[in-house]
Amino acid sequence: MASPTFEVMKRSPKIAAALKGRNFLKLLDYTSEEIEYLLQFSAELKERRKRLRQEGRQGQALAGKSIALLFEKDSTRTRCSFENSAYDEGAAVTCLTGGHFGKKESVEDSAKVLGRMYDGIEFRGFEQETVELLGAHAGVPVWNGLTDSWHPTQVLADFLTIQEHIDKPLKDIKFVFVGDALNNVSHSLMVGCAKMGMHFVALAPKQRFPDADLMKKLQEIAATTGGKIEAFELEDMDKALTGADVLYTDVWVSMGEEDQYPERLKLLVPYRVDRTMMEKTRNPKAIFLHCLPAYHDTMTKVGAEVKKEYGLGEMEVSDEVFRSANSKVFDQAENRLHTIKAVVVATIGVSPASKL
Repeated sequence: MASPTFEVMKRSPKIAAALKGRNFLKLLDYTSEEIEYLLQFSAELKERRKRLRQEGRQGQALAGKSIALLFEKDSTRTRCSFENSAYDEGAAVTCLTGGHFGKKESVEDSAKVLGRMYDGIEFRGFEQETVELLGAHAGVPVWNGLTDSWHPTQVLADFLTIQEHIDKPLKDIKFVFVGDALNNVSHSLMVGCAKMGMHFVALAPKQRFPDADLMKKLQEIAATTGGKIEAFELEDMDKALTGADVLYTDVWVSMGEEDQYPERLKLLVPYRVDRTMMEKTRNPKAIFLHCLPAYHDTMTKVGAEVKKEYGLGEMEVSDEVFRSANSKVFDQAENRLHTIKAVVVATIGVSPASKL
């Protein structure tokens, strides 16, 4: 029985065929056209989910399929997005947060075992090497839900949110990442911007600029797509922010780096995204994005501890900006579901038994 197709698959059958069976480990592995395809597919799936739920129906694009989710790091949006994506389209899910993986059994052996039992595998953890090994040996699509090096599924959600809220093609977007730009999210966004011909600016202290070798590589890619990759310190704030369509920030201290709080806070407090910074864009329609969780108040254990220890009630973003009309962080969070679903369906392939 031939598999049914979605509209985006009908429009771009060659890309649809090229994505089937592929791993999704980092955006460097994907072309601009493939990324745009996934964004269009995400939008189609988002609208389809809304329609099906209104009709009291469930999708069946993944009917008869099953996926395994492997977590070394805790997760809210990534886990919920993968699980709901599967449930929405009729697939079964097994979530593994412990066991022998990488401990009593090698990553290679685990990959070969899971690949015989599941149609796809998600990994969220520390080393990029782990997800690459899974991808090399599983024999089924492997998806990177986050490593210390890359966070590719996040970028798709971010770009879909930009497309929904800014009436410009991505190639005309000026995207400013503020704060700690030497991390997996910043690097992944920088790759996405270079691939899609966008103007990416890192506004950060010199010590936390993006990786220099990666910047050079992406500047070469951007030269072929019409994009631009730049980095500025605080003294060039006006140049960095003027005309920005998007201001984006992330936490200053990631999981496992808690001993870095004193140094990072001293370095990064001047880079907090606040109302003054938003106004320096000279663009009242500029949006604020954050991959979450965000330390914009003291309503979390970490936020309360930082307030007690260092006297800071807000870290990477002010509460005013976080709660403002410019902030699209919860649309962005929801879009993790739709973009992850697009990746899963595109790479596993539509079930022949499904009824679209």
